[in-house]
Amino acid sequence: MATSVLLRIQASVFTLNKCYYLVDTVQSSIIKIGNSKGVRILASLLKEYAFEEDVILELKEDGILMKPAKKTRQGWNQAFKKMSANQDDVVLMDDVFSDEKFEDWK
Repeated sequence: MATSVLLRIQASVFTLNKCYYLVDTVQSSIIKIGNSKGVRILASLLKEYAFEEDVILELKEDGILMKPAKKTRQGWNQAFKKMSANQDDVVLMDDVFSDEKFEDWK
């Protein structure tokens, strides 16, 4: 027997069968997956909110908030290009300190 669950999703327009819907809640069912339980989510919602493999679950007072997990260093390449274009990619500290002794590294 499936238990109903209400997923809170920020208001957004998403497509389903080439129609547009404006929603802020979607009802789904909790289903059995092996010894665990899970929630079935529309593929169009997963795509719209950029869910891939990993998710972040935040435990809130009134429920669970699910967010897509960001990949490590996501967006860094674009940020570095922007810094370079703005000539903001200067070295902030010297590679060698004045009191550094190279003999200590042997």
